[in-house]
Amino acid sequence: MQYNDRDLRKLQLLELRILKEIDRVCRELGITYFLDSGSVLGALRHGGFIPWDDDIDLGMPRADYDRFVAEAPAFLGEEYVVSTPETNPHQAALFGKVWLRGTRFATEETIEAGFDQGIFVDLLPYDALSSDPATAAKQRRDCRFWQSVSYLSHAKSIVVPHKGALGAIERAACGAAHLATRGLYSPEKIVSRFNKAATCGNDPSLASDELVVMAYATYEPYVRSMMLPTSTVTFEGCELPAPADPEAFLRQLYGEWQKLPPVEARRNHAPVELDFGPYA
Repeated sequence: MQYNDRDLRKLQLLELRILKEIDRVCRELGITYFLDSGSVLGALRHGGFIPWDDDIDLGMPRADYDRFVAEAPAFLGEEYVVSTPETNPHQAALFGKVWLRGTRFATEETIEAGFDQGIFVDLLPYDALSSDPATAAKQRRDCRFWQSVSYLSHAKSIVVPHKGALGAIERAACGAAHLATRGLYSPEKIVSRFNKAATCGNDPSLASDELVVMAYATYEPYVRSMMLPTSTVTFEGCELPAPADPEAFLRQLYGEWQKLPPVEARRNHAPVELDFGPYA
């Protein structure tokens, strides 16, 4: 679907509502988190949301992430759902989400997977790479594999990189892989194998000084001092935590982050169904 300006802004403000509650709970529990990815970019370049963007990304060190998913539901209350692949076998993304109960944000992939996703904020756990180069390479390789298997297992309508005849071949291959992975791997096995690989470098005796969101293991690792301790930025009028050096973070992730992309490159999640539920 294409957003009109009113619906996009309403969506952003509901996501901001979720973010404020996450911030409140993290402060109460002493949990470290920070704005991540496009949310950092929006804060520094626009003072809030990227105008065409439709999501919020938050990062957490693994230990804080584990505490949040275990303890936050009792502090957030019935209005919110904390969803993880461990608690929801229909969730393909191998990280957490917090959404508003009674809302709906559905893509072709979530519909196929039977994943009844509400309007959400993403929670991305950061894990340490192993200090051993060979182990670190395997760690990232295994995480890429299991996250890909998870997406293929849950839905056959995967977004492919090409159009035309090549795109048709890629979509057909994804359909075949979807059937194969569903037959070979249960959701529980996928999550278990992914988590084993993702967390294998977190022991202080094994950890390097580099951090990665293992669900996006193709991205270059971040030096720990770039991420922690957190700094503070302004996002939609709120003072919120961000990576320790947000400009260095954005340069690594986006390059010339101050420049606006051309209009044709301004993308978002484009849900096929959006329902504000009781917040309409």
